[in-house]
Amino acid sequence: MNAASLSPSAAEAVSGTDLLLWVAVPYVCLAVFVVGHVWRYRQDQFGWTTHTSQLLEHRWLRWGSPLFHLGAFMVIAGHVVGLAIPDSWTEAVGISEHTYHTTAVWAGSVAGLAMVAGLGMLCARRLLNRTVRLGTDRSDKLLFPLLSATVLLGITATAAHNVFGAGYDYRSTVSVWFRGLFVLQPQPEAIIGAPLLFQLHALTAFLLFAAWPFTRLVHVWSAPVGYLVRPYLVYRRRAAPAAAPGRQRSASGSR
Repeated sequence: MNAASLSPSAAEAVSGTDLLLWVAVPYVCLAVFVVGHVWRYRQDQFGWTTHTSQLLEHRWLRWGSPLFHLGAFMVIAGHVVGLAIPDSWTEAVGISEHTYHTTAVWAGSVAGLAMVAGLGMLCARRLLNRTVRLGTDRSDKLLFPLLSATVLLGITATAAHNVFGAGYDYRSTVSVWFRGLFVLQPQPEAIIGAPLLFQLHALTAFLLFAAWPFTRLVHVWSAPVGYLVRPYLVYRRRAAPAAAPGRQRSASGSR
């Protein structure tokens, strides 16, 4: 979609910089995300892990990892609903905009705080523990700052506009732009008027997508989901071997 295909007023509002930021950059990041995963799988199957450092330090990891992963799961689920599902669909099943907004803000805030707390523990662990710090590779030095920026921008935007602010309906702007990218009908004009914090959050999220295949985040696709439907293993106790006839006679003769 180019500026000529927009309505006259929208075409005038969309500049070349806007097309670069809200059309070109997202598509480049998504292309790197897909091609990068294919390359990583072909070239580094044995490195397709979390590169766990549990043996180096486990006290901080014991609390930080569950908090981060639980918070991340809830945040991702909330983003899927908020970005991928139009508000008309949620209203069609009886969820009013007020109910959705209230639930999303408070549940998202709890999930975001859990994710921030867990990520903070993991980052502090990596910085303060010398053994863990020495095991940090270049991909981690890219991942942790980028992931931290994405998470902090998201929770700051929510707090500034929807907790302490007057409220901002990102489903009518950011969500429209996001869905347009995946149906190959990008609408950069939908996000241009969004608050700066939401714009920065969206950009860092797509940069995180681009970095994803080259970091430990690839372990997401190796989650042991198959164990949920794997048949049980049946263990049988081995029968005690029968005593030899000679031993039985000697045992009876000694009585």
